Amino acid sequence: MKKICFYLAAILVVVTLTGCMYPEEKLVQNQVPYKDQLDSVQSAVDQYKEAKGGLLPIKTKDAETPIYQKYPIDFKKIVPRYMAESPGNAYENGGLFQYVLVDAETDPTVKLLDLRMAETIREIKMRINATGYPPFKEKVAENVYTLDFKKIGYKEEPVVVSPFTNQNLHFIISTEGEIYVDYRSDLYQAIKSSKKEFEEGVDIRDILVDNSMFVPAYSLPYAIDQETKEPVFLVKD
Repeated sequence: MKKICFYLAAILVVVTLTGCMYPEEKLVQNQVPYKDQLDSVQSAVDQYKEAKGGLLPIKTKDAETPIYQKYPIDFKKIVPRYMAESPGNAYENGGLFQYVLVDAETDPTVKLLDLRMAETIREIKMRINATGYPPFKEKVAENVYTLDFKKIGYKEEPVVVSPFTNQNLHFIISTEGEIYVDYRSDLYQAIKSSKKEFEEGVDIRDILVDNSMFVPAYSLPYAIDQETKEPVFLVKD
């Protein structure tokens, strides 16, 4: 009888530990970007494109959608025929990342968009709406400002961690009331380490994309100041 009780207790411990470990493992899987998952999705996209005569497995977005959010991958079109299942870290599986395409028209390449930025932006907008008017602070470019976050109830300025440098990035606001992530510090580092020549008035955000799994989501276009060689907001004529 004692042996039976011992075995039952042992089974209960194993079941309990398994039940506790699974959610944590699942949580980690949903939060971590993996290169092999990116490669698997890229392979599936390539197969789909070849089989469909050049069509891409993407969701339809409005023409005005920002470029790095414009081509989200539609996993329903590639699962299970071209890959067994969507990645655990994908938004569709409760993950933190949206799989998107860049260079969709010339060389469709799979990248990741960090959705945690969207959550913070949503919260900032809610606070602004609650107060009625954006508390503009300092002008950083034509139609672009910093925010006085204390006026919308923040004790400390909200930031997001850069997927490119792991440094904190700040939020800015346009005169239209749109909230963006400011990638100037990331771009500055990328420019310093790059041998690439940048033309005047050309968007330079691709320098972040080329050597990373990520896209600079929720960003404004940037150019390079030809005198200082520093990133500046690309002002439209």
